[in-house]
Amino acid sequence: MFTGIIEAVGTITALTPKGKDISVTVASGDLDLADVKLGDSIATNGVCLTVVQLTGNGYVADLSLETLKRTAFADYQAGQVVNLEKAMLPTTRFGGHMVSGHVDNVGEIIERHHTGRAIEFWVSAPEHLAKYLAEKGSVAIDGISLTINAIRGNEFKLTIVPHTAAETTMEAFKVGRKVNLEVDVIARYLERLMLGDKAADKQSEVTMDLLARSGFLG
Repeated sequence: MFTGIIEAVGTITALTPKGKDISVTVASGDLDLADVKLGDSIATNGVCLTVVQLTGNGYVADLSLETLKRTAFADYQAGQVVNLEKAMLPTTRFGGHMVSGHVDNVGEIIERHHTGRAIEFWVSAPEHLAKYLAEKGSVAIDGISLTINAIRGNEFKLTIVPHTAAETTMEAFKVGRKVNLEVDVIARYLERLMLGDKAADKQSEVTMDLLARSGFLG
């Protein structure tokens, strides 16, 4: 698990094909790797990756075909800067929100504006994720724990303060950039729990009718 509080910005130095999969080599910048060992997890632009090799100034991890399909990694090249966070410890201060590092899908930056010293972004999410997004709820963008400040359909607004912009990759975000999205894990589990016994039905999903019958709608 992670908190979405970025510890350092690193750089992808190599992407090596391994059959249908790839391995990625990351120069970890200021990230302290003294306590990292093989098999540990590091969130790399929000994707939970397992360290398979330590290189002295970074690490190597493998990316499965599923990861390539679900994330923006398919478009990355050597030189791509990435947000880094080591897996949280039981003693870690929980400054962000609960982030699993299991990316749901890819979104796109569709607007960027300055408001005072902050940067305002509008992000478009795939339509099937819209039900998990709520005003003042949490979302992880490239591994960064952020608060949604407004919603319009499957689009949501983020307000980025100068510190967050300086300590992450967000300062460089431009319109058209693809970003990794992870919705709030509690929302996903809540949806599944609401199905009750119907969760075993392969065709089941939470519908307006189910919400009404469960007493959630007046």
